[in-house]
Amino acid sequence: MTNSSAIGLFDSGIGGLSIARKVRELLPSENILYVADALHAPYGDKADSFLLERMSVVTEFLLSRGAKVVVVACNTATTSAIAKLRCQYPVPIIGVEPGIKPAALCSRSGVIGVLATPGTLKTHSFVNLTERYASGVKIELQPCPDLAAQIESLSFDSDRTIALLERYISPLIEKKVDTIILGCTHYNHVSHLIAEIAGPDVTIVNTETAVANQVVRRLTAEGLLAGGNHVGRDEFWTSGALHIYRNQIEKLWGVGDNVFQL
Repeated sequence: MTNSSAIGLFDSGIGGLSIARKVRELLPSENILYVADALHAPYGDKADSFLLERMSVVTEFLLSRGAKVVVVACNTATTSAIAKLRCQYPVPIIGVEPGIKPAALCSRSGVIGVLATPGTLKTHSFVNLTERYASGVKIELQPCPDLAAQIESLSFDSDRTIALLERYISPLIEKKVDTIILGCTHYNHVSHLIAEIAGPDVTIVNTETAVANQVVRRLTAEGLLAGGNHVGRDEFWTSGALHIYRNQIEKLWGVGDNVFQL
């Protein structure tokens, strides 16, 4: 592991690309390895033991490719098993959690909503997160089955996507939330639609920038930032169908010749 080693990120699909994009913006000289564990998607309905197994397999792969830090770019995986994953490996492992704390701080009405996968909302870590940071704030939970899978299809502006968003956002608006947390990295890809449907009086909170900033802090603290003014390399890997993933990367990242099968 050296300064020129890569930053590794993984998710069950394309959701974590929103975090990878922020990392790329902040650290243009770093090499990036991104894994979509699409063969085992979605993570949101999997048992904690299965998630830990998959997280270990993908982390081992990233380390075999020379990753100097691993970003678990998935809320469900982070809240389910990141503590155990950190016990297994010596490299810095950074997770992503729903932004309960910033939402509670910015809420004017004291009523905030959370859009997330059913799996994330059921984890002990998520419950602990709300207990730590949401004192005095009412939290309305909205599970969003099928939404991540719909986003995986790249049908961001389709009638079905909009209908799903309206189905999940409307109950929160009826409950007078003034802040909505995006509790799944997939939802970042349609944050503009969520904001439009929720209306101008509702603040949308995601954590992609906060996670990218944490990557910078950890690499700085470990003395592992890449030097020089060169442009870092990107590699994208999938456990799922290569042709589907290549199309996703071409649309969301703008390249397609550095996409590989696990």
